[in-house]
Amino acid sequence: MAEGENDSDRSEDPSAKRLDEALQRGDVAKSAEVSTWFVIGGAAIMLAAFSGPMSSGLTTTMRGIVANAHQIPVDGRGLIAMAARIEYEVIAAIGIPLALLMLAGIGGNMIQHRLVWSGEALKPKFSKISPLAGIKRLFSMQAVANFVKGLIKIAVLGAVMTALLWPQRHRLEGLVQVDLFGTLLLTKSLALQMIGAVVAILFLVAAADFVFQYRQWFERQKMSMRELKEEFKQSEGDPMIKGKIRQLRQQRMRKRMMAAVPKASVIITNPTHYAIALQYEKGMEAPVCLAKGTDLMALKIREIATAHSVPIVENPPLARALHATVEIDEEIPTEHYKAVAEVIGYVMKLRRAAGRG
Repeated sequence: MAEGENDSDRSEDPSAKRLDEALQRGDVAKSAEVSTWFVIGGAAIMLAAFSGPMSSGLTTTMRGIVANAHQIPVDGRGLIAMAARIEYEVIAAIGIPLALLMLAGIGGNMIQHRLVWSGEALKPKFSKISPLAGIKRLFSMQAVANFVKGLIKIAVLGAVMTALLWPQRHRLEGLVQVDLFGTLLLTKSLALQMIGAVVAILFLVAAADFVFQYRQWFERQKMSMRELKEEFKQSEGDPMIKGKIRQLRQQRMRKRMMAAVPKASVIITNPTHYAIALQYEKGMEAPVCLAKGTDLMALKIREIATAHSVPIVENPPLARALHATVEIDEEIPTEHYKAVAEVIGYVMKLRRAAGRG
């Protein structure tokens, strides 16, 4: 931010260049709630789809160990081999679910913004250890929003958990008299219900938090008019310099046009506001515009033409039409061939008559 400017001056929407620079710094719109929702949602899918196969595989392994405990060697190598086997079985049982859980966590970040590789966040900054900056962050709008969001989540989730578990209180009290298999079935059923409710609630929280985080991030990227002008100068060049270059180009073009006027075959005028210098010689497909101008430029073209005995023909409609449709060093459009041919034919007749005289 330029010196002397504050946040209230930054009222303009950020440019594409500003947003790209923020992305390169790793400054992106990101909601931790979205990532949390993806992880919890992945855990719910994992529990619903893989809890059976995981428990079955681990149960088979443990039953084999218990049933053959008397045959398992207890020396150092035997214990290491048994521990390695249990490790492999556990990894095989939970490997795919954990991989899906990891992908869910990555997806929760990538869905919010494209992949970013930036070391900006790792650079040491005084603001990270400054007590004053820490106090400002503690009482910032972001901190207040996080605090309110935490209270709302605790209240809503607590109410939902109570609504789900309270009708089951009598069944939970009777679990002490139920065998282990029945306890696991009820526990799994209640766990899936609670996780489903949590996923549904956190989806709403994540959506609202992402909108809030995006608005906060967008406000941080806003620019002042001075910043926009500076960026425009850097990307497009200084307008004063560009104007000077344009002026020099126009001056060179005028000089080139004035030097070409004596070569013209005819000057078509308005009679005072427009002047078009055309050249036509034998072998050319169509007449070519050597110079054109209005007002003072038209007057200069007529003066040079008069000094070099170039014929001047008044034809206001044709002069206006040619000025609007033809550029310097270009052939005239086909729709003007007939009108220009009549003018050039008239000029040639005058020259032949002058030659006979």
